[in-house]
Amino acid sequence: MKNPIRLLHVQSESEAADHLKAIGVEPYGIASMAPKMRHLNVLVEGLTPKVANIIKQEMLSQGGDAAVSRGCVDCSVRRTDVLIMGTVKQILRFADKLRLQPFGLKDVSADLRELLDRFEHKPFLLETPRRKIRLADRTLIMGVINMTPDSFSDGGAIADAETGLRHAVRLIGEGADILDVGGESSRPGAKPVPAKEELRRVIPLIRLIARETDVPVSVDTAKSEVARRAVDAGAEIVNDITALRGDRKMARVAADAGAAVILMHMRGRPRTMQKGDLAYRSLLGEILRFLADRVEQASAAGISRDRLIVDPGIGFGKSVEDNLRLLRHLEEFKVLGRPVCVGVSRKHFTGKITGVGKPQERLEGTAAAVTAAILNGADIVRVHDVAVMKRVAAMADALRGKR
Repeated sequence: MKNPIRLLHVQSESEAADHLKAIGVEPYGIASMAPKMRHLNVLVEGLTPKVANIIKQEMLSQGGDAAVSRGCVDCSVRRTDVLIMGTVKQILRFADKLRLQPFGLKDVSADLRELLDRFEHKPFLLETPRRKIRLADRTLIMGVINMTPDSFSDGGAIADAETGLRHAVRLIGEGADILDVGGESSRPGAKPVPAKEELRRVIPLIRLIARETDVPVSVDTAKSEVARRAVDAGAEIVNDITALRGDRKMARVAADAGAAVILMHMRGRPRTMQKGDLAYRSLLGEILRFLADRVEQASAAGISRDRLIVDPGIGFGKSVEDNLRLLRHLEEFKVLGRPVCVGVSRKHFTGKITGVGKPQERLEGTAAAVTAAILNGADIVRVHDVAVMKRVAAMADALRGKR
């Protein structure tokens, strides 16, 4: 897309008013337009006043509306965000009219149509080297297997490949659709692990799981050498918390192997990500732009879009309120046109809210967060307690109408 553009998931009129205030709408305009924001609300960022004014007039002619900065009237601002409000039919008619307009409005029209098409709940077929995984009828459960002595949740619980295999078989029996094997902790403050040690931890187990079971294996790594060896051993998915930025060879390794890739948002590195100022100017906007860019970069590197998954990175460089807001607005990530994976299991924010210190005892908080994620659009949930979360996901899927 040539213009930063996203759908806003507005849950109340007061939240609608907040968006209008952020753009710079006059109070009387807020009172008039906030009640209209109960259909589709599409935010297009960084347009010129001339383009914004045309969009407003065209939407009004369709029975909808568009909020622009007060400076658009006299062109006293160089750029403005535009908040388009209307039904799907109104916006589609509006997009048709824009195709004939100058000033870059043809691109806005194409972006709108692409956005609306992606926002429809269509099934995904995720391609891996060994199969096509359908994501449509229910939320998939990704079971976590930590081969690390310092994981925040269960560090040291699995010390060797044979123990890991027994754990994997148990998770499969409990309903895991994917197994995610990691050999380097990504908890806040975690120190990096040399590639040689990470390989020693994960490769024997991945080889065993691939040989003894038929469940797809994901390798949780940011190192290209570990990813390459893991795929050779039978892994089908590379879960990279750096979104292919941590190792310049990672994209090529994934492309050559035909592996699926999870692209996650994170600020900084695990060792420093929760330190300093965690404030975002626009939480959803920044993360969406980041992931959209990473999808484009991955595609340019030769990784098919059909092999890409996005993850907003809950708990990675975010405050408690940030994590909650991401869960509430997860459906906005559908604009990226890729399956959404969410990891909330046993994380600090669930313990902070529920008052539970030990990660292994954060079951209720995890269950609530998993439910929220599924109801708001998650396609895959990454969890430790597979048996319980499988039942939670079944209920959430039923509530969402995915049965």
